[in-house]
Amino acid sequence: MKLALRIEVCTYRGTRDGVPRLMALLKQHRAGATFLYSLGPDRTGRAIGALPRVPRLRCYGPATLLSGTLLPALDIGARCAGVMRAARDEGFEAGIHADDRAGWMLDAAGASEAWTVSAMQRARERYEEIFGKPALTHGAAGWRMNRHAWRQTQRLGFRHCSDTRGHCPFVPILNGEIIACPQLPTTLPTLDELLARDGMAPDAVSRRLLELSRHPPATGHVYTLRAEIEGGRYAPVLGELLAGWRAQGYDLISLRDYAAELDLAHLPRHGVVLNPGTSGTFCMQGNEFLA
Repeated sequence: MKLALRIEVCTYRGTRDGVPRLMALLKQHRAGATFLYSLGPDRTGRAIGALPRVPRLRCYGPATLLSGTLLPALDIGARCAGVMRAARDEGFEAGIHADDRAGWMLDAAGASEAWTVSAMQRARERYEEIFGKPALTHGAAGWRMNRHAWRQTQRLGFRHCSDTRGHCPFVPILNGEIIACPQLPTTLPTLDELLARDGMAPDAVSRRLLELSRHPPATGHVYTLRAEIEGGRYAPVLGELLAGWRAQGYDLISLRDYAAELDLAHLPRHGVVLNPGTSGTFCMQGNEFLA
């Protein structure tokens, strides 16, 4: 059984502090993972309402919550390139989350082609500056995309992406147009969703997620976590999850390794639909195309 760990790294603090903590915890449990990085300015203060519904001051800190408003927007890629490369050197996959995550969360859904191409190209160029080669995976902030972004996933040469929520890997179809880049959707609820939507206590979250993953689909699961949350205050919950998944027989792997075990040429084709969520509308795997 396979379970891929998709880690969003959204802020300067999350990159500087959360990534090293997560690396240590993942290595302890012999787990692989994909770190999806925000590579440009940290303007979190402009999009506080789109943050996960956790105790934000404790998880993000006052400096992050004011970043890009009352405090300068620190350049994450310039300041934290060493941390990102260290994770890569330890065998973890590195991918693109966004150039400016706050800007993507606020504007991407209705953005023009020019805005979208520019935003994704900036992220690609910064990634290549840091890692010395092109990115092969992309995981959109907030699972928010537009039709221009979908097209860019194939034009920029990504081998696999994780821009959606869903139930199995698929080839996305957008208004009848095939997007030639496989999607590896997040299949399980996130920690913040269980805390906020279902009103669970932290010690109940790991039990609930382990219950949901006890009988996996044939293609396994993808779980999304955040460097600012599970790499900080909620690290003990993640530790319980990793140990529990190991006990259930899961191999904990990166999106890259998850994709490598799929027959990508014969994935089902599914439409993409928009679904309302607690932090805004996100992209969801729809019905199988022409099934």
